[in-house]
Amino acid sequence: MDWKLEVVILPVADVDRAKRFYTEQVGFSLDVDFQPNEHFRVVQMTPPGSACSVTVGIGLSDVPPGYARGMHLVVSDIAQACEELSSRGVDVSPIHHFVNGEQRTGPDPERQEYNSFSSFADPDGNTWILQERRN
Repeated sequence: MDWKLEVVILPVADVDRAKRFYTEQVGFSLDVDFQPNEHFRVVQMTPPGSACSVTVGIGLSDVPPGYARGMHLVVSDIAQACEELSSRGVDVSPIHHFVNGEQRTGPDPERQEYNSFSSFADPDGNTWILQERRN
């Protein structure tokens, strides 16, 4: 039996602001924006190439805005991903990697799988880690 993670709910204060950030700046595709009344709204967005989507909305969770931390987006080229995000106005941290548990500046010189990182936060403070996997 497969167990597939398909949706992660992100707690946000302003649904429209989050929708703009994730679709216009981060580049997620808008899948659904459904609001049957003022007490319930679902906005689902998917990162390019991902089988898992993120959802923001009204009436979905009682978790405070900005509470989601350390979600990972795995990319094939960390430098390109950071450049794309920066060009769209996302404040991305400098790329770093680890050697024997010590953080070093820049991508892993050997471009080892899962060892080059960057990060960013959405307007509510939910944080994301970019992690490189070249294959």
